[in-house]
Amino acid sequence: MRLPQRVKLVEVGPRDGLQNEPQPVPVDTKIGLIDRLSAAGLPVVEAGSFVSPRWVPQMADTAAVLAGIRRRPGTAYPVLVPNMQGLEAALQAGAEEVSVFGAASESFSQKNINCSIAESLERFAPVVAAARERGVRVRGYVSCVLGCPYEGPIAPAAVAEVAARLARLGCAEISLGDTIGTGTPAKAQAMVDAVAERVPREMLAAHFHDTYGQALANLLAVLERGVGVIDASVAGLGGCPYAKGASGNVATEDVLYMLDGLGITTGVELGRLVEAGQYICQALGRSTGSKVARAKVG
Repeated sequence: MRLPQRVKLVEVGPRDGLQNEPQPVPVDTKIGLIDRLSAAGLPVVEAGSFVSPRWVPQMADTAAVLAGIRRRPGTAYPVLVPNMQGLEAALQAGAEEVSVFGAASESFSQKNINCSIAESLERFAPVVAAARERGVRVRGYVSCVLGCPYEGPIAPAAVAEVAARLARLGCAEISLGDTIGTGTPAKAQAMVDAVAERVPREMLAAHFHDTYGQALANLLAVLERGVGVIDASVAGLGGCPYAKGASGNVATEDVLYMLDGLGITTGVELGRLVEAGQYICQALGRSTGSKVARAKVG
């Protein structure tokens, strides 16, 4: 299968990248990051989540973030919602797109959202229905698609089942997450092929972590399988707090550099993206996790 001519980049840094930061990140800093990311031409920038502040205190100010950003025409600013309460809060804050988060692993589902896979899907059903009734697009996440920290390898059929059920609920896009970053290219292709038997390829997105340094190789492998949407985090921010050692979303700068080199259109400017990464790394007091940014900036 040929590579897609265009790829949609979904920037998850302001949500997935910052949600586990130990020190509070000021609202103005989050707004500054999102505005810089959208100015770089990213078509989707996750703005935060409406989850219990007891579980994710870093995201408690998402309503203020949504109120403060400069909404760029052509850019979507989705937020994560775990239940109806979260959806109502998101809608009141002006969210126009939301996401729900499931897992392909029973153990991970219990550890992450304190319920079984089946229970999570039952919980999501009214959320997706209510969002769609109000014209709000819904994205579904499936975590642990290539491995689980508690169960080890996950069968592609299990991933396909959860993805198919999310699609039946009404999710417009399904993001397949290698949460602990243990996947390799052949396994990534086999997983996507299994899911594509149940869900159209054009609905699929890849959300691959770089724990074992395989993210770019895995992304190229699934691009060859017709996936045209990639999730990434500026400066490689974030990881999974439930997965030991899994500290590393693939850096958006590195993904964009690869796509540019392949002649694949994204509409994103690498220079401005690197600047956005510099901005947030300076604010957090750390160096970037992007190899491209380190090479360009030093």
